[in-house]
Amino acid sequence: MIVTLSEKDCRELLRSATVGRLGFVRDGRVEIIPVSYLMHEGDVAIRTTTDGVLSALPDAEGPLAFEVDYHEPIGGIGWSVLTYGTLAVMADDEVARIPDPGRVVPWAGGTRPLHLRFAIESLSGRRVRREREHGRGD
Repeated sequence: MIVTLSEKDCRELLRSATVGRLGFVRDGRVEIIPVSYLMHEGDVAIRTTTDGVLSALPDAEGPLAFEVDYHEPIGGIGWSVLTYGTLAVMADDEVARIPDPGRVVPWAGGTRPLHLRFAIESLSGRRVRREREHGRGD
């Protein structure tokens, strides 16, 4: 069974996770990169390196998407939230307003001093629950 999530539910699920995927087009191809993040003032805050792929995205043209999902295979449940928006470098005063900005530690490690804000322009989500299987031949 698939259920469409409300905006409120989508935002709550975004706040419940710390790893998502940033999707963008580069050199005519779709790229999707996992990132550590936290929600801040209704948007997604990401830390990255100053010379990596993500650092060039605020100046790039083209669509950007951010996706978070979860699945629990044994229980047969899962959810997905997909957002579209824009990416900008956060000003020092914005970063200063993030409570404990270092609490989300990037899995890739290393120094990630560049803070980016993914401003959500639209979002949607779905929750899915596997229906119980019926007997074979039904």
